[in-house]
Amino acid sequence: MLGTLVNFGAIVIGGILGLLLKGGIPERLSKTIMNGLALCVLYIGISGTLKGDNPLLIIISIAVGALIGELIDIDNLLSKFGEFIEEKFNKMTKNSPIAEGFVTSSLLFCVGAMAIVGSLQSGLEGNHTVLFNKSILDGISSIVFASSLGIGVIFSAFAVLIYQGAITLLATLIQGILTTTVINSMTAVGSLLIIGLSFNMLGITKIKVANLLPAIIIPMIYSFFA
Repeated sequence: MLGTLVNFGAIVIGGILGLLLKGGIPERLSKTIMNGLALCVLYIGISGTLKGDNPLLIIISIAVGALIGELIDIDNLLSKFGEFIEEKFNKMTKNSPIAEGFVTSSLLFCVGAMAIVGSLQSGLEGNHTVLFNKSILDGISSIVFASSLGIGVIFSAFAVLIYQGAITLLATLIQGILTTTVINSMTAVGSLLIIGLSFNMLGITKIKVANLLPAIIIPMIYSFFA
């Protein structure tokens, strides 16, 4: 849970700074920082893939996961879900500025590969590196959002705490029934998705990383039949 708690704190602190710095961070500075962090995300992804000791299983996982993800179109479902939540929330609160800040930032911080992969690694391995890096990204984003959307951004930290905390606890529960090889394979697959995410952040590609998320659980399913 350490990674999620740090993420929670980063959003709260960033939100408070955003309220104090009404002008926000200059766009040029923000872009440079984000590009630098994208390189860090790339490094984390590459480091994680080196843990995989079954290349064939990783390749099969990505292929099968991509097939499942595209058939379901997870990326599109997440986008529609976000739009639905935002619309309903705004109707309930009559387009309150607090609601807008809460919903917008909650969706940004929760819907993504880093939240899922980072929480899984935190629970399975006790490795919080991805969530620590996500904390920096979310902290900077919360400064920008809070300066324009207000205090609602700070409340989104609780959504992150509940969402990522639940995934981490679930991963901790199943960790005992998985072998080291399976955990390493899940980590390697998740790290490949992190590499894809870093390419998107750098503007190199537009990979639908969400549609590859099912690949993470394929090694676990494989272990039940192997």
